[in-house]
Amino acid sequence: MSGASDSSLPVVIIGAGLAGLTVALHLAQTQPVIVLAKRQLEEGATAWAQGGIVGVLGNDDSIDSHVKDTQEAGAGLVDERTAEFIARRSAKAVEWLVERGVPFSPDPDGPLGLHLTREGGHAVRRIAHAADATGKAIHDVLLDEVKRHPNIVLREKWMAIDLITNRHLKKSSQDPIELPRCHGVYALDIDTHRVETLAASAVVLATGGAGKVYRYTTNPDTSTGDGIAMAWRAGCRVGNMEFIQFHPTCLYHPQERSFLITEALRGEGGILRLPDGTRFMQDHDERGELAPRDIVARAIDFEMKKHGVDHVWLDATHLGEAFLKSHFPTIHARCLSLGIDIATQPIPVVPAAHYTCGGVVTDLDGRTDLPGLYAVGETTYTGLHGANRLASNSLLECVVLGRTCAENIQEQAPIAAPKVPSWDESQVTDADEEVVIAHNWDELRLVMWNYVGIVRTTRRLERALHRIKLLRSEIDDYYAAFRVSRDLLELRNLVDCAELIVRSALSRQESRGLHFSRDYPRTLPVSFPTILCKKSKKKDAWLP
Repeated sequence: MSGASDSSLPVVIIGAGLAGLTVALHLAQTQPVIVLAKRQLEEGATAWAQGGIVGVLGNDDSIDSHVKDTQEAGAGLVDERTAEFIARRSAKAVEWLVERGVPFSPDPDGPLGLHLTREGGHAVRRIAHAADATGKAIHDVLLDEVKRHPNIVLREKWMAIDLITNRHLKKSSQDPIELPRCHGVYALDIDTHRVETLAASAVVLATGGAGKVYRYTTNPDTSTGDGIAMAWRAGCRVGNMEFIQFHPTCLYHPQERSFLITEALRGEGGILRLPDGTRFMQDHDERGELAPRDIVARAIDFEMKKHGVDHVWLDATHLGEAFLKSHFPTIHARCLSLGIDIATQPIPVVPAAHYTCGGVVTDLDGRTDLPGLYAVGETTYTGLHGANRLASNSLLECVVLGRTCAENIQEQAPIAAPKVPSWDESQVTDADEEVVIAHNWDELRLVMWNYVGIVRTTRRLERALHRIKLLRSEIDDYYAAFRVSRDLLELRNLVDCAELIVRSALSRQESRGLHFSRDYPRTLPVSFPTILCKKSKKKDAWLP
């Protein structure tokens, strides 16, 4: 790939979660950085992560063991080189966070003085955590450091609209033909509704996943697939979008639709039960509650449908009040505020969309197909997660590849920066019926939940694709006619991601990991990642 643009230009990082902040802190040692956060700085998915971050630290652990667990959870689609690369750097990643001052739960006898817990799919205890609010603890520390860094500018409530590529540049017939490249980003100031053109030496997508494409999700409102959609529109490949991880245990309560009950609660002995108290996971997998998430989520879905119930129970009462308050204070407090004392009552739980295992295809330096454009974290497909992410590998991926991404950007030689055109609003007006956005948003998420959920069929997927194409037509017409808003941009990105998910699911004629099809229930002996790319400028041109 070609070198970075003029070094006097900043690197623009879209997203202020762990991936974005890690890249920013490493980059800011040598060059100016702008970080865009489309909502409040504290609202990203990182702060919602409860479980922890993998670190191969203990004497009973090894790189090979972690790679093996990652591969088994990933159901045959994990890239072994990626898994080994990240596992080998896991200890250094945890040490970097400790050096920054992240308050991990201590254990004087543990490696690095840390308490390590165990989660589903892991052979040993290797999860460094800060009680049950690890993501928030990490995010708070890094965000505080970023705020104080003189080389980093944080822009709160700024949303990327689209990437600036060669197609935006005004060319004369005398201009030489240049290789495709990302030159910056158009960004919306949500408070003032002003669109700014941000030229950049490089752009980093750290926008997280696309969980909000589903009606029920553990994700925050920021998870609208922005980076995946922008990269796709710019011509980048995407991979494995059919593999949407449904977390088995989201709190089932009318006042709380997105609260996650961490996997670590099952790792410490929590038991899944039917309403009559019957334990059922042993009927589905010999590992019981510690089976990988895809197996547990399908088991719960099966039992709910079999018995006609709205939820199952996660019973942790036998762990005792003192243990629960000490190890899971966030969950204990939140449930108690809703009238559920987890020390004496089981917790009502249901599966919910949780993690996007696919995304923009990148290498281990975060490079995409488009020179000048990088991506890190949940918005990417690196091969680490395969058909199902192993618990707590997500934060690890952000820290490890956030560093390598920054290092690659720093290594690039400067090149001349072109003149980037301003955003053109001359042909649009203010929206007259924003109810259209709300209606299409609700319809899209309901279609995805009903037809593209935990268990799929070809007919359901085809129905979903038909409705998505109709919605896309309405959304494209609306986008062309009216000034942009955050809701419109998020809806536009979600419909792109929805189509990518459905197209990917239709192309996989087997059941594997997070993708289970009643029409193709068997797992093929050999399988490959699903990679989609555009083959022409036609709207419906796809190449699996």
